[in-house]
Amino acid sequence: MASSTARAQIGVTGLAVMGSNIARNFAKHGYTVALHNRSVAKTDALLAAHGGDGDFIRTETVAEFVAALEKPRRVLIMVKAGDATDAVIEELAAAMEPGDIIIDGGNALYTDTIRREAALRERGLNFVGAGISGGEEGALNGPSIMPGGPAESYESLGPLLESIAAQVDGTPCCTHIGPDGSGHFVKMVHNGIEYADMQLIGEAYHLFRAALDLDPKQIADIFTQWNSGDLESYLVEITAEVLGQVDAKTGKPLVDVIVDAAEQKGTGRWTVKSALDLGIPVTGIAEAVFARALSGSRAQRAAAKDLAAGELAAKPTDIVQFTEDIRQALYASKVVAYAQGFDQIAAGSAEYGWDLTPGDLATIWRGGCIIRARFLNRIKEAYETDPALPSLILDPYFRSAIETAIDSWRRVVATATLLGIPVPAFASSLSYYDALRAERLPAALTQAQRDFFGAHTYERVDAEGKYHTLWSEDRSEVRTS
Repeated sequence: MASSTARAQIGVTGLAVMGSNIARNFAKHGYTVALHNRSVAKTDALLAAHGGDGDFIRTETVAEFVAALEKPRRVLIMVKAGDATDAVIEELAAAMEPGDIIIDGGNALYTDTIRREAALRERGLNFVGAGISGGEEGALNGPSIMPGGPAESYESLGPLLESIAAQVDGTPCCTHIGPDGSGHFVKMVHNGIEYADMQLIGEAYHLFRAALDLDPKQIADIFTQWNSGDLESYLVEITAEVLGQVDAKTGKPLVDVIVDAAEQKGTGRWTVKSALDLGIPVTGIAEAVFARALSGSRAQRAAAKDLAAGELAAKPTDIVQFTEDIRQALYASKVVAYAQGFDQIAAGSAEYGWDLTPGDLATIWRGGCIIRARFLNRIKEAYETDPALPSLILDPYFRSAIETAIDSWRRVVATATLLGIPVPAFASSLSYYDALRAERLPAALTQAQRDFFGAHTYERVDAEGKYHTLWSEDRSEVRTS
């Protein structure tokens, strides 16, 4: 531990597990780290357990904490999002000087980050909203970091963050995302994709159990095999680990003794709400959020367990073929989830003038973060080839992959429906794909209905302008613009 006269290159306040681990990560990379926590006991616990990881400066007050930092001061906040973050920011800002940098590394709502950045800019301070993904392990050993905020702040902060981030092929999984709330916006969408990915994996698991009568150990072996191919990813890897785990108390598979109600912290809901505001269909993410909500409706589910299922079909007899069908459906649906997420990022970038680069995001998501996967290299290549790609699905590689998977995808959704097995993310992803490629959609009827009851007008396929039919009069058509 460094002496109290040392000057730290970075300070971390909020020393729960994530904050402690990222402080240790900085120290292991040779930086002197000032430590602060509202409860000094947490600071002392970190130093007692891990003080040998590097040079730390113990502080008790905010004034002491700020005084321990070299200029420009860099302080990373790792506290609960919301009012707690605002309180810490205000306390720090009052003690800091123009040019100093406050970094919020929590899961903040991006609109809060936009507000905070503008307020601190008026006080001469730089505010950086940095999305950090990778959980406790990533924080310690190398996360994916998504910092937004003033570009000039990244000149001072960037080298520190890039050094502690995950590295893939010598490239740090960290880059300056863009202005104000862009970093937290991108992290929010990352989490939304994570929701979709987890739901899709869950549906694949459910199909193996309910349609093929496989046990968790057998399914774990399948996911292990899949993790050596195109589906290689952190989530597929840990799925195999979870399904292979046996409960010490009962001897049963651990997954069978866990209550089937998935909780959520809110970033998935934020993603869906934002997508609605931006007018972007993120159907896979939305279904994943709703699936968690439904799983948690335990009293309602218990009351409904005897509802009729109707006449169900026979289960598949060709286990090898249906296993391959599930694999293909999972891959195709994952492509849709990522495509929708990147569509939302593009829309957010246009709405807020952020000028985000999709290829950079695919690059920094390849390591450290929860959704890291082999096919992010393909996404990076897709946007490098065509930065203006209208949809990820239209990239030649992903278009070909979905064309290969489409028959399997349809069989999986159809079979699940005939067996009464819910697959909301698989089904909605397929419907999105079919809607995207459709020559005509029933939206023409919807717009006609809107014109009938609200005079909302419509466009014609054979003429320019807006039109309205005089439905309550002689039903003649008039041009309105």
